[in-house]
This record gives sequence, structure tokens and C-alpha cells, in this order.
Amino acid sequence: MGNADDMNPSAESYNLDATGRHRVAVPPPQPFVKSLKNTLKETFFPDDPLRQFKNQPPRRRFILGLQYVFPILEWGPRYTLQFFRADLIAGITIASLAIPQGISYAKLANLPPILGLYSSFVPALVYAVMGSSRDLAVGTVAVGSLLMAFMLGNVVNAQENPKLYLHLAFTATFFTGLFEAALGIFRLGFIVDFLSHATIVGFMGGAATVVCLQQLKGILGLEHFTHATDVVSVMRSIFSQTHKWRWESALLGCVFLFYLLSSRYFSKKKPRLFWISAMAPLTSVILGSILVYLTHAEKHGVQVIGHLKKGINPPSIMDLNFDSTYLPTAIKTGIVTGVISLAEGIAVGRSFAMFKNYHIDGNKEMIAFGMMNIVGSCTSCYLTTGPFSRSAVNFNAGCKTAVSNIVMALSVMITLLFLTPLFHYTPLVVLSAIIIAAMLGIIDYGAAIHLWHVDKFDFLVCMSAYIGVVFANIEIGLVMAIGLSVLRVLLFVARPRTLVLGNLPDSKVYRSVDQYQNAHNVPGILILEIDAPIYFANTNYLRERISRWIDDEEDKLKSTGEMVALQYVILDLTAVGNIDTSGISMLDEVKKIIDRRGLKLALANPGGEVMKKLNKSKFLETIGQEWIFLTVGEAVGACNYMLHSCNTKTTSDVSEKYSNNV
Repeated sequence: MGNADDMNPSAESYNLDATGRHRVAVPPPQPFVKSLKNTLKETFFPDDPLRQFKNQPPRRRFILGLQYVFPILEWGPRYTLQFFRADLIAGITIASLAIPQGISYAKLANLPPILGLYSSFVPALVYAVMGSSRDLAVGTVAVGSLLMAFMLGNVVNAQENPKLYLHLAFTATFFTGLFEAALGIFRLGFIVDFLSHATIVGFMGGAATVVCLQQLKGILGLEHFTHATDVVSVMRSIFSQTHKWRWESALLGCVFLFYLLSSRYFSKKKPRLFWISAMAPLTSVILGSILVYLTHAEKHGVQVIGHLKKGINPPSIMDLNFDSTYLPTAIKTGIVTGVISLAEGIAVGRSFAMFKNYHIDGNKEMIAFGMMNIVGSCTSCYLTTGPFSRSAVNFNAGCKTAVSNIVMALSVMITLLFLTPLFHYTPLVVLSAIIIAAMLGIIDYGAAIHLWHVDKFDFLVCMSAYIGVVFANIEIGLVMAIGLSVLRVLLFVARPRTLVLGNLPDSKVYRSVDQYQNAHNVPGILILEIDAPIYFANTNYLRERISRWIDDEEDKLKSTGEMVALQYVILDLTAVGNIDTSGISMLDEVKKIIDRRGLKLALANPGGEVMKKLNKSKFLETIGQEWIFLTVGEAVGACNYMLHSCNTKTTSDVSEKYSNNV
């Protein structure tokens, strides 16, 4: 037999109050240290990376730890010959793209062309061991190269002091890797999330436009060109040297640019023939070199790469420059290029992972990117990440694992050891055409149009980034874009939405009267929904906004001649996930304002964290537990009953009658 409490469960055991309705419970108290620990865990470890180590013996934990740091140890034992065949084809295909792109992007960064090949060798091997993406093909990128050239070029002239410039490039790459690895180790990857999609679209589009304009130097065969990146300076530099334009170079550049764009268009129409577009850059280099060699075009104004020394990456760890004069520039360049390369690399990796239905760990990717840049800076490499063009070719070529990066690295190694003399006659105009063709694919005008149709503010952020990069400089464009993105976040926090709710006919559902035209107001009751957490930044606005809603409702009732005056205000706190002490003070002030107007305040569905703080602050005692409701429907029901029981003298009497009625 059960005891009396089991036979007659009390209202307390079912979270019912004295009136018989459901009571909003206050969560049990939690120690501050435990609460702080849970908050930090959700902030820095939302994916709970340690869950796989739980209840495992020490040896198994050690193995899992190695696999976490070096993912190749996880999938390597399951690697098959069939996978290798696919990765071999993909690796050779992306190598054919990486070699001409590497040389081109190194020239864009004002670095020796051979560094572009170095940067496609060692970093690719590091990423194959530590990266978690199966499809990402790592290497140099045009935007990162341009950023480095611009930021370092403001301090050191690459033509006047090439050795110092080269050493600063290695040092900036080192700090890029250090910054990226630190973000991953300390689980700070969410910082990169402040670069919104609109920001990236505008910034990348603007940078691509600037890169294309800069390549007009190579297309027109100019030897002297402005170091500024804004469109006005570039166009002034071009048209001030019309007498130095080389028609031979311009003709050659236009022909190869047409060939590159045509091959890309054809490959898009026939996706199975993607290799035509992938091989086009290398084909252009080969054909251009043969043409220059046979016609001796280098003697007629067509500039060529010249000598490239044989051999794999020489060490550069002793070339890192930590001189206090240049250290701030190196650190600044490393952080800015690190943020941009992380945003691009992780976004590309996640995009292709989504297609193949697998997950990549953003923090592990940051560590992998960081390590490949740290190791790269010590082996004569500069900034590397996961460019979209190579990764798309890798994906379309049918890669299965990161072994395709190893195949690409070995192909580049063979080129470094035996084939570099063949690039002696490669015309710079072909490299410019390759860069322009690649950059035209980055300018995503379709995404900008989509932003305009969906969200005008995002479009404004996008265009601000684009205009800032094109008409000012890269730094200003990036700062403008990030500033507007952060401003929008602050506006969301400082100016949260407040909505008037109405009842949908024949239901107990309450929704916004603006969204649902058939939702009608409940006579005598104003229902407001607060659609964001309540913090110090928005308390003044919310207090004034609630007062204005009450004024508007009373004016509307007077103008329409309604018989029932406003008597109750219900605040729906469903969307209020948290509240601080300023928010509690605001609620207390709102209650006083409502009391002075002769109205009653009720709260509906406050969350656990809100209830806990309202209880600790004694606000529940101020408002009264009977004015806290589980749903808007219950609050409206109680208020309606009290409206119809106006002859009842006390609230407790009404509550008792309401309970009996229920």
C-alpha cells in the first residue's frame, strides 16, 4: 500500500498553484562555479569534443587523442586501392592547376615565382596529415596574396628591398599560422563568424575586382605601375602610360583570357568535362611558353618569368624577421590575412562536406591551417589556405580523401626537381590572364542580387565592403564591412522587436497581429511579445516602447469607442532567453508605470534562467506568483475571468472562483 501522499498527490507535486492552474516553476539553485562552467562549455565546446574519450581505457584515450590531432590515423587504416586510384587522378588534376596558379599568385604578392611552387608542396603534406576535410585542396590564394602585397608594400618596397620584403612575408605567414592555430587550440573559432556571408561576398568581390585591375599591368606589358589598390589610382596609372602599352602583350593576353573563359563556360555546360577547365591554365602556360620561344616574343615587349632554380624548399626559419621596426606590420598582416584565409578555407571545406554528407571540425581545421602556415613559413612558403577553385576541381575529379593533396605535393616536387627550367619562357601576360579568369569567378553578382531581394541591410553591408575595397583600399573595405556587421548585431540587441499579439479565431493560439491579419485583439487586454533577451543595452528602449504600446492601445480604444477599457498588460517572455539586473530593474519600473495607470501586469512563459533571476531579485514577490502564467492562453483566460467578475472585491476571491470554474 502506498502512503497518503502517494494516494493523494498534492498540488505541489504537479506544479499546480492554489487556483488549480499550472505554475511556472523556478529552477533549482545551481552553484555559481557549475553555472559558469556550463556557460563556458557551451561557448567554447559546443560540439563536446571530449565525449568520445569518456569511459575509455587510457590506451584507447591515447589512440583517440592521436586520431583527433592527426585525422589521417583514423581513416588511413581503412584506405583502399580503389580510393587511391580516385585520389591519384584528382591529385594530378589539381597539380595541373596548382602549378600555374602558384606562380601567378606569387607574382601577385610581389614574391619570387618559385615561392608559389614551394607553397603547394610542404603545406599540402601537412594538411593531408592534420586536416579533416576530404575535398579541400590547399595552396595559395589571390586575395591573400594581394592583401600581403598591399600591407607589406606600405612599409617595404618589394623592388627596392626584395630580401627584406621576402623575410617579412615569411614572418607574416608565421604569425598567420600562430594566430590560426591559437584560435583552434583555444576554441575561439566563433570569432571568424563575425565575418558574415554578406561581408565575405562583398569583400571577395571587391578584392577580385582590384586583382583584375592590377593585372592590367601584365596584360598591357607595363613595367612601372602604382602600388595603390584603389580603382582611381590604378586607372590613372594605366592611362598615364598609354605610350608604353604593348599591343603584342595585349593581344596575347586577350587570346589566352578568351581561351580560359571559354573552357570554363564549356565545362559548366558539360560538368563531366570539368578537366578541360582544370587543365586550361597549365595548357595556357605550355602554349604561351612555346609561342614565346618560337617567336622570340621576349625581344618584342612580352615579359617572361625567366630563370627558376631547381630544388625543393630551402629552410627559411633563419629568415624570420622579428625586428621591432617591422614586427607590428608582420603581426598585423598575419592576423588580417589569417582571418580572411580562415573564413574562405573553412567555408569552402564545409560546403563540399555538405555535398558528401560528412562533418568537418572547424577548430581542427584552424589548427591544421595554422600548422601548415607555421611549417610553411620555415620552409620558404607564404600564406596558404583552401582556395575554392582548386577544391572545386578536386571535388569534381572524384577525390576520396586528403591523399589527393599528397599526390599534388609529389607532382609539384617533381616539377621543382626537374621541370622548372621549362617555365623560363612563360610569358607574364599568360599569368595575368590566369589570375583574371580565376578572379572573375569569385565576383558573385548573383549572391549580391539575392541579398538585395532577401535582406536590404545585408546588401548594404555587401556593397559597403565592395565599394570600400575598390575605391579606398582593402583594409578600409574590410573594416567597413565588419563594422556594419557588428553594428547590425548591436542593433538587434539594442532594439529588439516588440509585437502585439492577437487571438487566432477558434483557437487558443496567439500570434502577431501584423503577421496574421485575422488575429484579433482581446478586449481589455494588451498582449506584448518581447523577441530577444533583455540586457542593459535595450532596457531603456523596451521601457519606452512598452509605454508607447500602452498609450497607442488606450488611444485606439478611445477613438473606436470601445466599451471595455484597457485593464491588463500581458508580457509574453517566451523568446526572452536571459535577463540581467538592468532588465529586472526595467520590469520593476514597467510594473510601477502600469500600476500608476491603474492597470495590472502579467507575465507569460518566462524561461528557467529568467525565473531564477526574477526569484533571486524578489521581483516575483513584487508582482505576485498569481500573475505569472505558463502560457499566454492561461494568462488571457485568467484576465478575462477577472474582467467578467468585476463585482468581486479581492484578487484572491477572483482566483478562487477562477479555480472552481476551471
